[in-house]
Amino acid sequence: MGLYSYFRVSKPAAEKVPAGDVDATYKHLRNSTFWGVTVAYSIFYVCRLAMSVVKKPLIDDGIFTAGELGIIGSSFLIVYAFGKFFNGIICDYCNIKRFMAAGLGISAVLNLLMGILGLVQPAVSLAGGVVLLVLFTVLWGANGWAQSMGAPPGVISLSRWFSLKQRGTYYSIFSATPYLGKTVSFIMIGFIVSWLGWQYGFILASLAGFAGFVVILSFVKDTPESQGLPSIQEVTGDKLSKTDKMPIKELQKYVFKNPGIWVIALSSAFVYITQYAISDWGILYLEEGKGFSDIQAPQIISFSEAFGIAGTLLAGWISDRLFKGGRIIPVILSGILCLVALSLFLFTGGSYLMNIVYVSLFSLAIGIVFCIVAGLMALDIVPRKATGTALGIVGIFSYIAAGIQSVVSGFLIQGGSKGGSYDFTATALFWVGACLLSFLLPVLAWKRMQKKVIE
Repeated sequence: MGLYSYFRVSKPAAEKVPAGDVDATYKHLRNSTFWGVTVAYSIFYVCRLAMSVVKKPLIDDGIFTAGELGIIGSSFLIVYAFGKFFNGIICDYCNIKRFMAAGLGISAVLNLLMGILGLVQPAVSLAGGVVLLVLFTVLWGANGWAQSMGAPPGVISLSRWFSLKQRGTYYSIFSATPYLGKTVSFIMIGFIVSWLGWQYGFILASLAGFAGFVVILSFVKDTPESQGLPSIQEVTGDKLSKTDKMPIKELQKYVFKNPGIWVIALSSAFVYITQYAISDWGILYLEEGKGFSDIQAPQIISFSEAFGIAGTLLAGWISDRLFKGGRIIPVILSGILCLVALSLFLFTGGSYLMNIVYVSLFSLAIGIVFCIVAGLMALDIVPRKATGTALGIVGIFSYIAAGIQSVVSGFLIQGGSKGGSYDFTATALFWVGACLLSFLLPVLAWKRMQKKVIE
């Protein structure tokens, strides 16, 4: 069996489920698939965040400088940006179960290799050398491609198993899973690293990845038709809109010509600079800039990720229910809260508890900004059949910006370090400026952006 045959979307099953059993079987397999991809996608994040936790030990041990860690981190994010776009297109034609399992399995293997490489590097005298930097950059970049195989099958599963009326609710739940993965990562990996060493942070992530691989194979199903069930359209009676009948290529051309989507993409890029700055460097900042221990710092950041779940889940309700579909007011309010909380975190001292409050409010607010700007606003201005293209454009901008952030932040931090102490002032100003632009751009351009809808 070739790769194409193995990964292509499943054919309808020859044996059909009896009519009397369709509803119960549909509900069972749909729930199994949804929770399977949701749990697995949270584990994807465990396999991508080990590097964030081990940065200080790597610097302290003289393995890498902050600038070199920025290069390694950027390799992941830039590869991920292109991978998310291309894998999103490819995945439309794929068996989501096999595609997602392959991505997580490969990511687990790469994390394991990095952990093993860390264990053997003293014996081969690679510490701090160019060879180790190249190996880590290549492996972590490859992990970026494997990680980009996680979101597309998860989102596509919603369109294959849920009606149009249900997708919004389930999408918000699925979108919150990264924060769960981050929370688990920062607590569990942080504990293992402080106990056994940075190498075991990667090994723990790999073990989680292999567990997620088993979850996907055990619970996720490709399509209802492959299980002998009717399609979701037949079950729910969803009607096709005018744009649903138009050629996808025409709708994709419309998206590329729509200036609004480029404004959203640029705004999302600044959101990612800010969001990934705290995920990537927040632990190091707390340790070196504020003097927290290598156990306290990951705990503080983990609280912020937990509150990000609430922000993601609240975004749709706040915009649709509280503000009756309005996007601007919730973006302004959450953007200001995000800016204030980030500034307090970066420019004040504060206790352990107060820093938890600062980063928690920041994560709550930026979760709302991201979901409304890069999610709801994007969906408002493009045809439904072309949302993949729109989100692909937004994704490339977002993750390339996150990659640039990794390099810029790393060298700003390195440039501000003197005599073993760190000065994060320039880095903090960079992050705050990105936060401000993340919500100002779409607010100022929103009226003009709404003029392009296909009737």
